[in-house]
Order: sequence, then C-alpha cells, then structure tokens
Amino acid sequence: MSDKKIKNMAEFASVSGISRPTISKYFNDPGSVRDTIRERIEAALEQYDYRPNIYAMNQNRRLTKNIGIVVPYLADPFFTEIARKIERRCIDAGFWPTLFSAHGSQDLENSILDSLRSLKPAGVLLAPLGRASDKSVVEKFCRDVPTVLFDSDIEGVGAAFVGSDNHSFVAQSVEYLVRSGSAPCFFEMRTPANPNANKRRNAYIGIMEGMGLTPEVIKVEGEGWAFEEIGYEGAMRVLSDGTLRSNTVLCSNDRLAIGFLAAAFEKGIRVGRDEGCQMRVAAHDDHPFSRFTCPSLTTVAHDYEAVSNHSVEALFNLIESGGTRDARTERLFPARLILRTSA
Repeated sequence: MSDKKIKNMAEFASVSGISRPTISKYFNDPGSVRDTIRERIEAALEQYDYRPNIYAMNQNRRLTKNIGIVVPYLADPFFTEIARKIERRCIDAGFWPTLFSAHGSQDLENSILDSLRSLKPAGVLLAPLGRASDKSVVEKFCRDVPTVLFDSDIEGVGAAFVGSDNHSFVAQSVEYLVRSGSAPCFFEMRTPANPNANKRRNAYIGIMEGMGLTPEVIKVEGEGWAFEEIGYEGAMRVLSDGTLRSNTVLCSNDRLAIGFLAAAFEKGIRVGRDEGCQMRVAAHDDHPFSRFTCPSLTTVAHDYEAVSNHSVEALFNLIESGGTRDARTERLFPARLILRTSA
C-alpha cells in the first residue's frame, strides 16, 4: 500500500492514470467497465487505499445537502418500502432526503418538481407517473437538476434509469404456472396507472405464444391507484359471468390479486394448490402485505435492495461528476419467484 494519501477522485484519477468519468462509472457499477480497466482500478484502490466520500464531495462543492425523492403514490406499499430504503442510504451519506408523493396526479407531480427547484437539491430520485406524466415538464426538470429515474421509465429522460426487468417477472410466473398446472389467463386493468403493466402484458402474450399456448387477457374496468378495489370489482364480474376460461389467474400486480382473492372468498371459491381447491392465483411485485393474504400469495419479487441501492449510487455518481453525464444509463434487475399457498 502506498503512503501517499489520496484526497479526492480527481487525485485518484491522476495517480491511477484512468479517466475520472471511467472511475465514476466503475463506482456506479463495476460491471459496466471492461475487465482490464476494472482490474487496474481495483489494483489502484488497493495500492492507495482510496474510497470516495460522497458526503465530503457534497460539502466541497458547496451544494445543498437536500435530496428529493418523488414517488407516484405513497400509499402503494412498494413505493413505501423502496422510499424507506432510499432515504436510509441518503441519510447515511450525509444528505437530507425529502419525500414527495404525486398521489397519481400529473398536476401535483408538476408542482412537486417546481417546488424542488426552490430547495436547490443536490439531486433527485424520481419515480414518475409514466404515461400520465407531462414528459416536457419532467424532461426540462431533468436538464436543470441532476436526476435519476427509478421504477417507471420515460424514454430518454434523466441521466439514468434503474428498475426491474418486467420480462423476467412474467417469464418466471408463466413458466411455473404452466409447468405445475393449467396455463394462466392474465388479469389486468383496462387502463393501467403504471407503465410497467403494459410491459408485463406484452411479455405474457409473447411468452405464451412462444410456448405454443393461446394467451387470454382479461381487462377489467377502473382507473387510478385503488388497485385492490378495482381487482375486487373486476373479479366479482368475471367470476359471475363465466368470462374466465382457465382456473389459473395471473394478476398484473399483487394489489389487483388481493382484490381478486377477496372476491373469490366472497364467492365461496377456494383458492390454492391443495386438494379441493378450485382455482390458483398468482401475481407480481411481492408487496410487503402479500405473504399475509389468505391464502398467502404466490408472486414474483422485486429486488428492493438492488433497485434502491443502485438508484442512490447512480445519483451520487451524477452529483460527484457535477451533474454531467457521458450517456444515459439503464439498469434492470431480475425478479425472484416466491411460491406460497395461492398457487
């Protein structure tokens, strides 16, 4: 180990002979640089015992310590959980996170972005409404303020996007359900609030067709974020009118499935994989409440830790680089199948 004390990333770049943007890219995602470059960086890190101090970098640049976190609907347990993890990481790095919820409203999302400018944040982590967002407003904000998008993407907007691989969600659920029983129909809202829903439906259709099976998409009426109520009312209709042609139902998300399970119970339909059960129900997301449904919900889980950690690291990297970027980056994390008693 060298006796030379490295004070900052610029100095580390100088002694290592590796460009600062490349080093920033490495700290954001070691797998994003070539193996030979990664080996050189790691050898230099060991030689000089250097680690970046995000808090010190923030202070030295005389930035505010404010970090904005914006989610579309805080009552959704997914956003509550991921916001909690993001807040903790920001606090540990010496920042002051402020959490905002757009409550499903484009006007409120626009107002939040306007308010954030007055806080002069060091950076913002934004989970936009998606299709319901005013793209021009979000785009302008991202040009003015270092911003990383997470969960739902708006193509070409922000310095980076971090989310879950929706295809891996559906691939795992469909393949398991087909392998273990009848092929599933897909239960979703006719007008989904979150753009991830469209990706999941398209993945379901493609995967079913690729397996030589006929996809069956059940669209139920309802708009907004009251997914449990929409799922319940839609399930009551399809369980009454004979619309369902499969006894295996794959819901677009866990919250719709919670409503579906409530309707099945009210209809006297036993859901599960045990003998005597009439129907299987599965979903996607692994919301914090999904293991406490009755029966407990088979689902495919987000990697909450990876998405939240990588989102924060991407923002810290953007802040450290002065808000500049070489090119927009995108990182998707695969899902994990969780088997419970509903399927």
